[in-house]
Amino acid sequence: MRPHFRFEDLEIWQLAKQMAVDFHRLAETLEARKYYRYAEQLRGAGLSVPNNIAEGSGSLHVAEFCQFLNIARRSLFENASMLLVFEAMGLWQKGQIDALLSDGDKLSRMITNFTRSRK
Repeated sequence: MRPHFRFEDLEIWQLAKQMAVDFHRLAETLEARKYYRYAEQLRGAGLSVPNNIAEGSGSLHVAEFCQFLNIARRSLFENASMLLVFEAMGLWQKGQIDALLSDGDKLSRMITNFTRSRK
């Protein structure tokens, strides 16, 4: 039987994981257009959000967990910035990233509320 980690039950991790998958798919479109460095950056920042939530959940100290949640939230803002800059550069069409930006805004609020509930 496969082990189950407690972070898998966190709604914030579940949404962050789905967003990382979405960022990966967007990165594939960038690679197809030979924007390899942009694709790499988008993937890395996209994975940083669920990874920091997971890593922080393994902490024995609430303050340390909250620090990892803060890092995850900041990575989310990095992702939003890249999406908006790449859109301004014409790398995808207007509206193509709206749902992902909306999910990012929702996740940011969820991480903030979750962090506050831990203190």
